Amino acid sequence: MLPICLLNFKTLPLPQSASNILISLLGVAGIPLPRFISCVAVLIPSIAAIANNDVEVTRFTQLHPKHASHRYYNLSRFNPAQSQAISNPPPQQKPTHTDAPNHYIGHNVSRKDKNKYLLSTLLDLNDTKEAIYGALDAWVAWEQNFPIASLKLILNALEKQQQWHRVVQVIKWMLSKGQGNTMGTYGQLIRALDMDHRVEEAHKFWQTKIDTDLHSVPWQLCHLMISVYYRNNMLDDLVRLFKGLEAFDRKPRDKTIIKKVANAYEMLGLHQEKERVLKKYSNLFTEEGSIKKARRNSSEKKLKR
Repeated sequence: MLPICLLNFKTLPLPQSASNILISLLGVAGIPLPRFISCVAVLIPSIAAIANNDVEVTRFTQLHPKHASHRYYNLSRFNPAQSQAISNPPPQQKPTHTDAPNHYIGHNVSRKDKNKYLLSTLLDLNDTKEAIYGALDAWVAWEQNFPIASLKLILNALEKQQQWHRVVQVIKWMLSKGQGNTMGTYGQLIRALDMDHRVEEAHKFWQTKIDTDLHSVPWQLCHLMISVYYRNNMLDDLVRLFKGLEAFDRKPRDKTIIKKVANAYEMLGLHQEKERVLKKYSNLFTEEGSIKKARRNSSEKKLKR
């Protein structure tokens, strides 16, 4: 192909009369000759490419003159394969459902049946941490929320059957999941450890989780730990715990606590401390103190309701 600068009507395969007519038309239309030559230079290779791909050119000549120049300009970008893809788009494939269904496994099973199934499973499994933890993991795998309420019911059922070792395993699994971090759960674990003859483990758990907050630990939980120490003859730990509570000016609410503390002081040979405690909390042993205790318990029950 000739360069644009050398392209003129003498090189074009047109008759002389046709060349004169074309020049006259360009003059009337006001189209500069160099611009027309540039358009022709772009048009010639595009037409050749279209002809090689067996694409009809006639449909481009049927355009309105107003849009013809734009169509000719875009001929150099024309791709027959793209045109065929546009005219015959591939059929849309149906999306494959890879997402998990909205409902979870066992959606139609009642909560009561699920709890009963887990309870029977825990009782039938081998007494290993891996087996118990695996069963609990599988049980909660498809739950939308952590079933803390159901687990509390199961723990109560295990306690009624005196399955203390299972209670310890379930609570420890809950704590490993970051669930059940309440004083009620801690007390349930300490009681189960004590009944499972693991008092040293209960003592370590108390020191790690509870002993640093003696200013706010409920008296019910403190009484439980004092009873554990008293029953297992851990008198030094009992006295130390009671002194820690006194340091925060915590007032015991039950005379049975004072009796155990006084007996511990006596068995340790600390008779003066025994007398001090009995004198300081003597109001708990009087009828007036018992009435105040009953009123306090009734008010606490109303608050819980």
